[in-house]
Amino acid sequence: MKILLIEDEVKLGNFLVKGLEEEGYSVAHETNGSEALETAATNDFDLILLDIMLPGQSGFEVLKNMREFSIHTPIIFMSALNESEHVIKGLDLGAIDYVKKPFDFEELKARVRNVQRKFGSTRASILQVKDLKVDLIKREVTRADQLIELSKREFSILELLLSNTNRVLSKSEITQKIWNINFDRGSNVVEVHMHQLRKKIDFEFEPKLIETQVGYGYKIQGELVKS
Repeated sequence: MKILLIEDEVKLGNFLVKGLEEEGYSVAHETNGSEALETAATNDFDLILLDIMLPGQSGFEVLKNMREFSIHTPIIFMSALNESEHVIKGLDLGAIDYVKKPFDFEELKARVRNVQRKFGSTRASILQVKDLKVDLIKREVTRADQLIELSKREFSILELLLSNTNRVLSKSEITQKIWNINFDRGSNVVEVHMHQLRKKIDFEFEPKLIETQVGYGYKIQGELVKS
């Protein structure tokens, strides 16, 4: 299950990302309403956790714009604005649930599981290019039917590359989407993780799937099959 978390409180956001990832969910984190809207419009998510008090656009504005853009991903509001009028407004705009801050993380997990039961996953559960197969539910990767062990970061990078097959992703974009930080030109964190990923899924196999555009970024070339 892939979740978009829109929360501008960095400490709370990092806590939620860590906790949800430990539960096996894939989580993208945005802190600005306008940027979150763009992320939601260009990626597929199964659930959006949305704060109301955000820079750029409020959570109410984000939800309204999402529906206008035909983004119908289930949304749970999270907010300290717990007066009945705010709850009613959020639900009337199309949210399926409303969690009042501060909340117990176990309660949030239960609400996420409830969405999972009700709506299931709107995305494909398996992505495949040639003999590379990624099971997004089981979080398993195989190449030529051989099971490959990846770290959480490596899995997230591979999923990002496959979801953007045949498009070069810049190191800046990879850094922002995977680490939720701005790209530091002096850092080689992307290169290090790409080297490790290549060692595992490319070095002992043919054809090579990960391509490098020198000085810019990376892509996986091939026909993507979703199931």
